[in-house]
Amino acid sequence: MLITNIKGLVGVHPKEKLLLRGQELADLPVLENAWILLEDGLIKDFGTMDSLSETIKSQYATHDKHSAEGRYVFPSWCDSHTHIVFAAPREEEFALKIAGKSYEEIAAAGGGILNSARKLQDASEDELFESASARLRDMIRQGTGAVEIKSGYGLSVASELKMLRVILRLKQAFPIPIKATLLAAHAYPQAYKNDHAGYIRLITEELLPAVAKENLADYMDVFCEQGFFSISETDELLSAAAQYGLKPKIHANQLSVSGGVQIGVQHHAVSVDHLEETDGSVLACLSSSDTIATLLPSCSFYLGIPFANARGLVNANAIVALATDYNPGSTPSGNMNFVVSLGCIKLKLQPQEAINACTLNGAAAMELSHEIGSIAIGKRANLFITRPMPSLAFLPYSFGQTQVETVILNGEIYHG
Repeated sequence: MLITNIKGLVGVHPKEKLLLRGQELADLPVLENAWILLEDGLIKDFGTMDSLSETIKSQYATHDKHSAEGRYVFPSWCDSHTHIVFAAPREEEFALKIAGKSYEEIAAAGGGILNSARKLQDASEDELFESASARLRDMIRQGTGAVEIKSGYGLSVASELKMLRVILRLKQAFPIPIKATLLAAHAYPQAYKNDHAGYIRLITEELLPAVAKENLADYMDVFCEQGFFSISETDELLSAAAQYGLKPKIHANQLSVSGGVQIGVQHHAVSVDHLEETDGSVLACLSSSDTIATLLPSCSFYLGIPFANARGLVNANAIVALATDYNPGSTPSGNMNFVVSLGCIKLKLQPQEAINACTLNGAAAMELSHEIGSIAIGKRANLFITRPMPSLAFLPYSFGQTQVETVILNGEIYHG
């Protein structure tokens, strides 16, 4: 496929650039009046229109040639934090939130994560696969070309394995890279409410060996927060997971400065996610770490909790990514375009910074930036073409109205 007359080819980073730290986040190379050639599912070549040879033009028949006049071409969004395998939405909790009930109050009343766990235990693997597939197709149509999916609504050996098997089926069925994360340490199930040590033993002695045997997960995540998993419990769980080759990802500092960031960095976590609550010690910890701070502004928007200190993290030289947190309770949306808008409007990132955080750094948070997340020769040809836009900033400016016109995965137009 040859795409010509591109108004702006976005994210033309050097291939060896695998992440953007601190002030580098503002560096978003855009090639104007460009072309790009896709071959065998990869980016073959690109350049400005005055460099496009007649030889290349003549090699492509009309059906392989597309004009993107007035349009931008982006690398696909890379959504590194989602929970899209679930049995049912939780709109019954929506009115409770509006009435002023807090996340903790809803959870204490039997809602929240435990509500999703009850529903998931009754759902079949096929039902979970079909509903998650529908969500993932919607995300892809909105420009997402790589995704991480967590378990965590099973909270038992059988149900957690069921979720991870569904994620494996999604990996096999969809044309985008998918990473799987074991999040059995999402909450304590009712049976272990007063026996935390017993549930941790269930994870470490029964679930982790079973997950490793079937090779069902890439990462291990823990919800390290007051009322959920403590620092010492998180430490124990991540140490156990490391024995099975599962790298850490942490839910940290969503509701309080919990110490989750520090324990994540101590374990060389790929990312620490949420970070709505930070202080100077968190900024200092991440300033010299290769652990990525993944911020989830849609969650703050939906729950009405503070937004993460993105500017502080960037100024502290941290590596910042943005993701959706798509889940039935606190973020029922997988729209990365809205995340880019919130990154600008609420996190005070410039459009270039928000776009980089949703592409190259999002890919890095899934250890995929060697193959996706920017425009570079040899990378996977996962892209999207926008509608005609007056400028790059128009995409986050026009929040709630998609600017994605054409999705390309592995060098082919996606019609799913």
